[in-house]
Amino acid sequence: MTANDVPEAARTLWHFHHVNSTPSAADVIIGLGSYDIRVAARCAELFKDGFAPRIIFTGASGNWTSDLFPASEAEAFCDHAHQLGVPTEAITLEPRATNIGENVRFCADLVPDAKQVIFVTKPQTQLRCLATAEHQWPGVKSLVTAPDTAFEDQPLPHHDQRALICEMVGDLDRMRTYTTLGFQRHVDVPEPVLQAFDALVAAGYVDHLPQPRP
Repeated sequence: MTANDVPEAARTLWHFHHVNSTPSAADVIIGLGSYDIRVAARCAELFKDGFAPRIIFTGASGNWTSDLFPASEAEAFCDHAHQLGVPTEAITLEPRATNIGENVRFCADLVPDAKQVIFVTKPQTQLRCLATAEHQWPGVKSLVTAPDTAFEDQPLPHHDQRALICEMVGDLDRMRTYTTLGFQRHVDVPEPVLQAFDALVAAGYVDHLPQPRP
């Protein structure tokens, strides 16, 4: 793979990971914590547009955020949403979750009577979020959306393009293994996506893989 081939393969993974459900009235908006504060802004937008009466921000402090935020991801997202006009009383914090499965399970415990929820996450994490929610919270209709960010605009100063590509490669690998482990439902991966994955692994985009590759 040449340097010119990397963006095309990365875009293949980028589009595969997208879900972009059309928002509709829900019991709660759930913002999955991460290094990307734009997720909190998207939650605030959905709240102010009247799609749900409350927001839950979920996330502890992780490897990518321990030096980025002074407290948990949930608290950082809450502060940002409050700055954007969401009242404090409309926000619930879940600051313990360290992965998507815990995000889903811990939030399910907070709203056991929910019928429909809107998950908001990074663009490249949408499919993994949906597959996890549908398996671990089956009694709820899960919609998944994200900030409307183009692939070229997704990298951040603290999470550059290489980090983004490695993240997508690692998440695709996890989606396949996590089905076997019972963490999420099965997701069919088309052959062009598998080819893009293999090409990116061969090109060295392996920083986020859960185990060393030969």
